[in-house]
Amino acid sequence: MNRLVYSALALFLIPWPPLHAQNAAIDELKSKIFDARVAQQMFAGLKYCDELNGKSFYYQLRNRILNLEEYFHALENLAKAQVYNPEKRRQWSLQDAKKRWEEVKRQAQADKEKCELVQSLPELEKRLEELQKTTAASDKKE
Repeated sequence: MNRLVYSALALFLIPWPPLHAQNAAIDELKSKIFDARVAQQMFAGLKYCDELNGKSFYYQLRNRILNLEEYFHALENLAKAQVYNPEKRRQWSLQDAKKRWEEVKRQAQADKEKCELVQSLPELEKRLEELQKTTAASDKKE
């Protein structure tokens, strides 16, 4: 008798896989939508999204787009000319230039991802709405 009661209780406590999967998908979509809306409000480079393809990055201080390759050549020239690097409080070195170039390459990729996320916002909202309708319909059937 106890086994029967515990088994019945376990069936109600264990989430059903389809319902749990749908809730996880809804939560994931909501998270992406939130991230997209934050990027939409906070990322000043959105107007340049056509150019932010991973080969350039948004330089906020000058409100412009810089090409990665050209930027690296400029950094190399700073090192060759032994220009003062205020961030390091010494002259630019080739290692400093490479380190900074790696940073802006990551920034270029992040800028591209932000643009793609913001551009996908209408589709994400549409999928969320459809998934919520499906979940609501399955809840009514139960």
